[in-house]
Amino acid sequence: MTTTTPTTPTAPTTDAATTDAATADAPPADARALGLAHYAARGVLEQILARHGVTFQQQVVLRAAATAQTPPTRDGLVAEVRGALKADPAGIRTVVDGLLDKGLLVADGAHLPATDAGRELLAAVGAAVAPVGARIWGGDTRRGPGRRRPRPRARHRAGRRRVRRTDGRVTAGPRGRVPPPAPGDGRTA
Repeated sequence: MTTTTPTTPTAPTTDAATTDAATADAPPADARALGLAHYAARGVLEQILARHGVTFQQQVVLRAAATAQTPPTRDGLVAEVRGALKADPAGIRTVVDGLLDKGLLVADGAHLPATDAGRELLAAVGAAVAPVGARIWGGDTRRGPGRRRPRPRARHRAGRRRVRRTDGRVTAGPRGRVPPPAPGDGRTA
């Protein structure tokens, strides 16, 4: 009978299927690193939006209109994005008017649904931002949708273990090596 003991009791171990090499070797994130990643991602997003002739505020309002369960009203749309943009309602109404002028939103009575052009714009921006955002935030850009990440090699796996036999002898040390025989244990070198 064999039992296992962890080599390092420093952190709780996770399931090996969910741990990958990128997260096993990554240092813990601090506020500064997260802030830098946020500003890098925001800068890339604003460059891509500028290529499409849209501002960040317009993209936020357009996404809110396109993802709503039912087409929002002007006041409902302003109320929904006010917290995200931290802007006054008059400024958000100006953004909504700009989207109407560009044909990305359409006035359908009191409601403002996104047009097909607006949805295509959001899809194009999302496709352009995804690979860069994955690199900034540490994702794997080589994977396709629905594909799992490859399992990490044993040397990267968290919670390496060594096996001890019931008589107390170690049969496999860290990194899979068997330690040299101890005097009098009956093994030969």
